[in-house]
Amino acid sequence: MDTVKFFLQTQLPTYLKNLPIPDTLGKFAELSGEEWSRLLPLIGFLVMLVYLLISSILDLGSSRKDTPQEKEAESKGRPINPSVDKEKDKVATAVDMEDLGDKAVYCRCWRSKKFPLCDGSHNTHNKETGDNVGPLIVKRQQPQSST
Repeated sequence: MDTVKFFLQTQLPTYLKNLPIPDTLGKFAELSGEEWSRLLPLIGFLVMLVYLLISSILDLGSSRKDTPQEKEAESKGRPINPSVDKEKDKVATAVDMEDLGDKAVYCRCWRSKKFPLCDGSHNTHNKETGDNVGPLIVKRQQPQSST
């Protein structure tokens, strides 16, 4: 503890007094390379401090890959899938291409009563959670006519 006290009461004030901090913003342009190199540790520390402050306020440190639905589930310790085939270890659905017809719409929010097909439940889910999940739409491409 004495080391911290010595640093805060003696070393830090001495370091700050010896920094080439100009009186006006315009005089920063007149600093030499050696003076800028003496300012870099302080500037780096202040930038890091501001970043940490802003990121804690705006939650910038969280992964941007997580959807609000995933963040909500993780924070509450709940799975994303609330009710579909809970007795199974893993939910996997296979569909034969021949059975698709011209278009099939599959659920990605895990709320559909017709799972794996979409019944529009994502609309309610999105309004309640602020999420933006939508269905997977599989369409058969129409053959192009050759002219």
